Amino acid sequence: MERTLRWAVLGTGVIANEMAAALAVMGRRLYGVGNRTQSKAVAFAEKYGVETVYPDYRQMFTDPAVDVIYLTTPHNTHMEFLRQALENGKHVLCEKSITLNSRELEEAARLAQQKGLVLAEAMTIWHMPLYQELWRRAAAGEWGKVQLMQLNFGSYKDYDMTNRFFNMDLAGGALLDIGVYALSLARSFLASQPDQVLSQVKYAPTGADEQAGILLMNRESQMAAITLSLHSKQPKRAVISCEKAYIQIDEYPRADKALVVDAATGETITITAGQTARALEYELRDMEQAILTGDAGRMRLGWTRDVMDLMTRLRKEWGMQYPGEVW
Repeated sequence: MERTLRWAVLGTGVIANEMAAALAVMGRRLYGVGNRTQSKAVAFAEKYGVETVYPDYRQMFTDPAVDVIYLTTPHNTHMEFLRQALENGKHVLCEKSITLNSRELEEAARLAQQKGLVLAEAMTIWHMPLYQELWRRAAAGEWGKVQLMQLNFGSYKDYDMTNRFFNMDLAGGALLDIGVYALSLARSFLASQPDQVLSQVKYAPTGADEQAGILLMNRESQMAAITLSLHSKQPKRAVISCEKAYIQIDEYPRADKALVVDAATGETITITAGQTARALEYELRDMEQAILTGDAGRMRLGWTRDVMDLMTRLRKEWGMQYPGEVW
């Protein structure tokens, strides 16, 4: 009989609430919760029946009862918490973007490897059943070689320079917040990491990237064009053009259906798999299987590293370094 893993969550925001609800669907409860503001942790625990509320959130890192921690705090805090969790023998699922840059991610990955722990980014795309099906059919050559991709992600955020989206002190900007989804989806359909990268960027008054256009190409001449914005709404749409068909996916971060259009006949089919509402459940189940079996392949840390390399390269080219950040 498989042992039941005990989860703790750091943070009590939207994702933490979704995570607790997903565990409940799985017939489980969170073991522990921590937050900088103690009253928020207490209220969260009462809402979800969490067993342990830490007076000091750092206590979750040393609690011997905790097996795995979900970090849901802003990305500028991730590296500090990753170090503490991994050094104390905790497996970690960390919200995207997992770190600020590649240097930090490599440090965390080395530490996880040394300790024999699973480290993963909470990227819903890796776990949605729809993508498992699309990757399988693409790999089998059903639609021919992937040639070109177009990916959009645009949000309309109030032009408030103090909120986390535009705040450099909180690692704000479109790339790390929403661009990570577009780059992750693109990477998953590319045969290799892009080695040619071109971009344009528009900065917010704070110096954070408000809007960007990114062109990628790898050694197989596969290309991707990505547009991002934090102050201009656009559909979360991906179009993956192959030799024999193109695949259109709307709301792609948690998609459960895709439209495939035959290039020769125009015939369309719809592929469905999984359920959007179960995105966090799929993520948690894959993480638990990785820990219990020792096979972390489905957590896709290799792709996460490739995406982080691209984001780090772009920000270096833009000269957009966060306060206190070391590249």
